[in-house]
Amino acid sequence: MKKNIVIVTRNLPPLVGGMERLNWHIADELSQNNQVTIISHFAAKPLAPTNTTFYSVQLNPLPFFLVLSFLRTLWCCLTQPVDILFAGSGLTAPIVVILAKIFRKKSIIYIHGLDIGTNSTLYKICWVPLICQATQIIANSNPTYQLCIQKKISKDKLSIIHPGVSYPAKPINLKLIDEIKEKYHLKDKKILISVGRLTQRKGLNEFIDLSFSKIIQQIPNTVLVIIGDTPNQSLNKNLQTKELILSTAKRHQIEKNIIFTGNIINDNVLSSFYYLADLHVFPVKDMPEDPEGFGMVAIEAAAHGTPTIAFATGGIIDAVKTQISGRLIGNGNYQHFTQEVIAFINQPLEQEKIKEFASKFSWNKFGEKIRKNF
Repeated sequence: MKKNIVIVTRNLPPLVGGMERLNWHIADELSQNNQVTIISHFAAKPLAPTNTTFYSVQLNPLPFFLVLSFLRTLWCCLTQPVDILFAGSGLTAPIVVILAKIFRKKSIIYIHGLDIGTNSTLYKICWVPLICQATQIIANSNPTYQLCIQKKISKDKLSIIHPGVSYPAKPINLKLIDEIKEKYHLKDKKILISVGRLTQRKGLNEFIDLSFSKIIQQIPNTVLVIIGDTPNQSLNKNLQTKELILSTAKRHQIEKNIIFTGNIINDNVLSSFYYLADLHVFPVKDMPEDPEGFGMVAIEAAAHGTPTIAFATGGIIDAVKTQISGRLIGNGNYQHFTQEVIAFINQPLEQEKIKEFASKFSWNKFGEKIRKNF
């Protein structure tokens, strides 16, 4: 039966990140057989899925966004049929839960690691108790599910649906790859890529200091391409700047082996970087107060046949399968990380097996699972 669903989220493109892509696809998949209304920031409206209704609110400052989103959601509940209120992350959970209780509707929250694992006192006092009162909670990984259990959320409310990936990946564009190699001087190089926001959790500065510097000693023509930037609109203020990372590289005299591209919005260009890379490195640090919820970039890399080396922390354990799509390393063991990167460069994994692993996370399969929960 067709349902009327209101999605309330701050995380939508053009903001950059895995949560933003995920929420866009949730709205898109649900709109295929439901009436979907989205409440989010002004800049997201032109990029929203075409068959949805969109109401815009101010993005910043955060209290304004939350208050205006609450009022707009209240207006929707008063003026149109609503069956389900959905929060795209824990941030908007109070809006969804409070109004669902007032209007006796179903409330569903998609939970990421930081949504439930943060050590913020205000969040733990005001947000977590309301999250626990949702009708249904979808966790993005097994570790996030366990965090929910630790917060005394009933198992009856919980399910796990991993984020998806575009599969199959875009066809390889050899001309574009050659252009990228020419532009960034990547010909005859061994190429490592890192894709994501420059935050402390991502651990790039430590990786360069403790691992990449050793990799260069063994394979001098290795280049690390860093795709991403310090997030301007992120609520997470634990950041690592380009300047910090470069200062660490200069200390080891390897700054010429590092390339910053900034954020890449063009999907064809990003896809080409995944194709030309020998390896995707994901040296996320184990930070209980700021956990990695899943690790979509590892699945995106796998869709292109590119393996991932990562520390086994948070939801990454669901996103990388050792010896199939890459290798999981014990947390903080940079020596082992270094050894595995060198080994994978010298002896790559079979690309078809890597892609087959990624196929399990296609957006089509994600859509089937998410629609069953509604």
